[in-house]
Amino acid sequence: MNDSLDELFATISSRRKANADDSYVASLNRAGLNKILEKVGEEAVEVIIAAKEHNDETEPRELTKEMADLWFHLLVLLDHLGVNPGLISQELTSRQGTSGLEEKRLRYSKE
Repeated sequence: MNDSLDELFATISSRRKANADDSYVASLNRAGLNKILEKVGEEAVEVIIAAKEHNDETEPRELTKEMADLWFHLLVLLDHLGVNPGLISQELTSRQGTSGLEEKRLRYSKE
């Protein structure tokens, strides 16, 4: 990952067990997996809406904000599940140089 995402993930991890009255991350973790998944879903819908409303003349600020919210909540989800986001980076790196269509065929032929 890049430095800002690494730092954000470290902050999320450090706040997971904080006082839920003082930390949004802790409150999400206390609410549990279903609440975190609900937030990921909400943010994904907001990204879709912002993308649909975006055009070449539009300042990308709204889309950028919504995408940042989605990435934040995805990092909370990974932390909650104990998955290091570096694994996502490794997976994306392993796919470089492979056609997306070929990668998809290979993935489904193994199932």
